Amino acid sequence: MRITVFGAGYVGLVTAACLAELGNEVLCLERDPAKLAILELGRLPIHEPGLGELVTSNVASGRLRFAADEDGGAAELQFIAVGTPPDEDGAADVEHVLQAARTIGRRMTRFQVVVTKSTVPIGTAERVRAAVQDELDARRSSLSFAVVSNPEFLKEGAAVHDFMQPDRIVLGVESGAAGRRAVALLTALYEPLNRHHSRTLWMDTRSAELTKYAANAMLATRISFINEMANLADLIGADIESVRCGIGADKRIGYSFLYAGCGYGGSCFPKDLRALGRLATDAGQPLRLLRAVEAINDDQKQMLGQRMLARFGSDLRGHVFAVWGLAFKPNTDDVRQASALVLIGQLLRANAHVAVYDPVAQASARRALEQDPSLGPEALARLRYASDPLNALRGADALAIVTEWKQFRSPDWQQVKALLRQPVVFDGRNLFEPRQLAEAGIEHHAIGRPPRARGTAAEAALPAQGGLGA
Repeated sequence: MRITVFGAGYVGLVTAACLAELGNEVLCLERDPAKLAILELGRLPIHEPGLGELVTSNVASGRLRFAADEDGGAAELQFIAVGTPPDEDGAADVEHVLQAARTIGRRMTRFQVVVTKSTVPIGTAERVRAAVQDELDARRSSLSFAVVSNPEFLKEGAAVHDFMQPDRIVLGVESGAAGRRAVALLTALYEPLNRHHSRTLWMDTRSAELTKYAANAMLATRISFINEMANLADLIGADIESVRCGIGADKRIGYSFLYAGCGYGGSCFPKDLRALGRLATDAGQPLRLLRAVEAINDDQKQMLGQRMLARFGSDLRGHVFAVWGLAFKPNTDDVRQASALVLIGQLLRANAHVAVYDPVAQASARRALEQDPSLGPEALARLRYASDPLNALRGADALAIVTEWKQFRSPDWQQVKALLRQPVVFDGRNLFEPRQLAEAGIEHHAIGRPPRARGTAAEAALPAQGGLGA
């Protein structure tokens, strides 16, 4: 099939590359000159495992092309995957989506299916239909078309896998003859992903749009729930890792997204929860639970810094701290709403020196921190970007681990201890067993996990469970 994808951002680029890999002829339109220049040089504007190889091979085969503005009107399928940034009141701004719809309407020469891939407010498919129809009416054209909502469920760091091996493909389709034609085209498009068993869920467009928001809201709720339990565990002397295993064993609950840590970040959860909250308020049904989820997460992001201030004092002048991990999650260079940036800001504003390391996110973190209005030149001068994890430790009073990159999971604790001025670790993702660090002579601060006295009979009887941060 011939396909046009509007937008070479995270969703658009993954969608375009994966659809080309499935054998389709894909034109990806991107109006950002800087992003387009990077793509034309054969590089990627984002870090995403496996994506570079897909883009390179499909560009070489001729199945994938990039352009600033080329008429892709001959394509049967028009995917809209442009950004929907939050406006001042938190609602998603769909102006770029509607601009793409108007472009499609101006260039339409045959029946087409307009597919919204962007995360959009409920009712956007109807606005897209109206925008396309207005352009056709202006041309006095009687062409028919269909609008489909096909929200993405791509995890940063695993997006290629999620696209090529999806757990579900949600398609919201209009009723009528045009809708039936759309079903036929999209069934054929996604057939390679449905060979072992059908993953497609057909529904109306509004239900599909709400499904995307509801999915992210549920995952965010699970994270805030386990963080609330972890904070309670800290106060009463329970171990949240044991609690997590105890409740996750219930098949009705499961283990996914039940890892205590220092809060979620990224662009999706915070933005989508705000947009869903605004939508619900406008509909006269405020979502009280989601307000609590957001408030808990905001507090959780402050918690690691507060613990460090409680341990070392409110004025950190003369202290140096190492921070491992800047991205909001592993396998990405995305630092939007990242907990690490919150922590670094807290430490710098308290007059500390900070040395940071991340495998891929240092450049994006530097840009974000330099744009933070609360951090002036004097504060930023106390921030050092280390060349490797051990280099960040030299002369530091403590280590804080904020992103659970695999390379941070098995450090040489004696080497860490030797490089630190004080053997103190703040484990923001519960990567390590308290008993393990106690035996190494390291003061360990985790989330909802009490410190373990080394060598006790009770400790010797406990199996190591391990945990990963959320």
